[in-house]
Amino acid sequence: MQITKERIAEDFKKIQDHICSELEKEDGLAVFKEDPWTRPEGGGGRTRIIQKGRVIEKGGVAFSAVEGPTPAKILQKLQLDNADFFATGVSIVIHPINPMVPIIHMNIRYFEMSNGTYWFGGGIDLTPHYVNVEDAKYFHQQLKAVCDDYHPAYYDKFKTWADDYFYIKHRQETRGIGGIFFDRLVADDSISFAQLFEFVKAVGEAFPKIYRHFMAKNSSLPYNVDHQKWQALRRGRYVEFNLVWDAGTKFGLDTNGRTESILMSMPPLAQWEYNHTPGPGSEEALTLEHLKKEIDWINY
Repeated sequence: MQITKERIAEDFKKIQDHICSELEKEDGLAVFKEDPWTRPEGGGGRTRIIQKGRVIEKGGVAFSAVEGPTPAKILQKLQLDNADFFATGVSIVIHPINPMVPIIHMNIRYFEMSNGTYWFGGGIDLTPHYVNVEDAKYFHQQLKAVCDDYHPAYYDKFKTWADDYFYIKHRQETRGIGGIFFDRLVADDSISFAQLFEFVKAVGEAFPKIYRHFMAKNSSLPYNVDHQKWQALRRGRYVEFNLVWDAGTKFGLDTNGRTESILMSMPPLAQWEYNHTPGPGSEEALTLEHLKKEIDWINY
């Protein structure tokens, strides 16, 4: 049976439903509120926001399926021939209350044009306020298991891609401990279109298992005012990446997407302090030492 763009969008909706349900179960207090929207040029979506929970301070799980004439800026940037486009995806960012629980991001997407051009993209990465080697190892083990089910080269390739992509160039530091990132994936001799679709869905379905683990493990750990101050500073770095470097943010704004939904990834509170330098040997300094590319977390 042919896998149509409508089928892909419907399966992405189901993934959004599953993720929201799982996060509500683990939080145990807050529930998602849905904000449906339409795009004047074609399509729309449903943005779901969760706030002031037991574990989650603010989070969003957004689904969108938009279509229409491809904006000239996108054609030029992506070096595409002029044709109509269709894009659908699920995007997630969760900001926890406890600084010992990491920020997490996940995105899966599909893009096609009326001239036959298409690709899959996505990724998942973890941004701890405080780097914990055990947590980093678990996170990368889970992602490697998903990748290995579909292609032996995917984990190493996509981990390197994530290290390069989730990098705050003006700070010369990674956003967190990386993960996997992929874009413009198409079928080839090593993997079919159907298998690619299943891989992308597997990434989405892995998200709630992974994050529920961190919610359950870390949400009751003690923290103090100094930890919260550091959390606010790290959130500031997160904002810098999303507004300066993130391709998804730029794509959404360039295609006249819904601003509130595009910027749902922003934390509820962030802070900037001039030339903040953690003390030598501190937990904060240790975290900064680990915000580097090419760390083999599984064998660390």
